[in-house]
Amino acid sequence: MTLFALVLVLGAAVFHATWNLLAKRVGGGGAVFVWLFGVFSVLIYAPLALVLILLQRPYLGVEQFVFMLGSGALHLGYFVVLQRGYAVGDLSLVYPLARGTGPLVATVGAVILLGERPGVVALSGVFSITLGVYLLTREPGGFRGFGLGRGVVYGLLTGVFIAAYTLWDKHAVSALLIPPLLQSWATTVFTVALLSPTAVSRRKEVLSLWRAHKPEVLGIAVLSPLSYILVLTALVFTPVSYVAPAREVSILVGVAMGARLLSEGHTARRLIAAIAMVAGVAALVLG
Repeated sequence: MTLFALVLVLGAAVFHATWNLLAKRVGGGGAVFVWLFGVFSVLIYAPLALVLILLQRPYLGVEQFVFMLGSGALHLGYFVVLQRGYAVGDLSLVYPLARGTGPLVATVGAVILLGERPGVVALSGVFSITLGVYLLTREPGGFRGFGLGRGVVYGLLTGVFIAAYTLWDKHAVSALLIPPLLQSWATTVFTVALLSPTAVSRRKEVLSLWRAHKPEVLGIAVLSPLSYILVLTALVFTPVSYVAPAREVSILVGVAMGARLLSEGHTARRLIAAIAMVAGVAALVLG
């Protein structure tokens, strides 16, 4: 991995952990909340997308539009499942589970679908990430408490969505040559469009969320697309099996935020699990 790609990915990791902290503060909201911050994301990044189209004039055929629409559907599933996880589980549990299993599945997918061949060191990283996931899911009473058990399930399911959209968008930006900013913006547009009927039918809930969480909505609207645009830029010239794991440095940031800012429990165990995951990330990058 080049230094430029690493800088992009590390910057994305910090932005990603920050917007997830904001999302956890909101807690519930589900599809309505995703629609709300998505609308502001579309408006904020629309001028940049328009300038890019006018200056670069990228080719946008049927296949490109299919991949932008498909990415919107995958991101919709990701956001909704993540919000459900935060409604029932801690940030320092759901976030590292999602971020740790995402690159694990993405790396396997990259080997099978994209023909990438990570070495022995990288495979040891896969093992380390798996160990971290195991430590998180084996917390005392982990599946005895219904809320915590559901948090684990939603965290793992979110990781599957992360892997799916990572592989999908890798093809979009590197093979189909869709500009990263445009791919991210179009994805958000499609997501908002898919959720609009739900938002219209639940207008009172939308207004309530906006009044109660304006800073969080605007913060996520800026940081969520920005973090992913940086990742997509790195994916243009870097293999998935390097980018997907490297961005999971955000695991440590997320666990630290959950422990320090939200006063969540099981800090020592979760930090050990996070360190195992980050060690696995490092091995994947070096391998």
